[in-house]
Amino acid sequence: MFDLRDLYLQVIVDHNKAPRNFGVLKKYNRDADGYNPLCGDKLHVYVHVNDDHIIEDISFEGEGCAISVASASLMTEALKGKPISEFPDSFERFQHMVTSDINEDPDEEKLGKLAVLAGVREFPSRIKCAVLCWHTLKSAVEDSHEIAKTE
Repeated sequence: MFDLRDLYLQVIVDHNKAPRNFGVLKKYNRDADGYNPLCGDKLHVYVHVNDDHIIEDISFEGEGCAISVASASLMTEALKGKPISEFPDSFERFQHMVTSDINEDPDEEKLGKLAVLAGVREFPSRIKCAVLCWHTLKSAVEDSHEIAKTE
């Protein structure tokens, strides 16, 4: 029988050990820092939005817990190639998923692989780890020049 908890753990381990899109982009036009004071996670997100307003490339670097790194890795995979105009909806869907009732099924059709991070709801203190990269990207998209924090 398929066990979502096992899949959650496998994906977290995989993306933590081998994060996708990790490192500094050679060409970027938006970036931001993020910090989770609760557990010390620190991220820097780099984004290249092309003239057609498409997220042409996105990456991150930093250090953090497995959930923080895995969430950033999955986020970059999910958003690369998407119009920047879709980011606010993606942000809201992800935020809703990780803060919703544990019995609410995630919208796998809209969230794709990100849906596996619904498992973080079982560990409320770790939700901030999962959303740090999203808040950091939001700062980059809004060009706010402020460190994104989860507190």
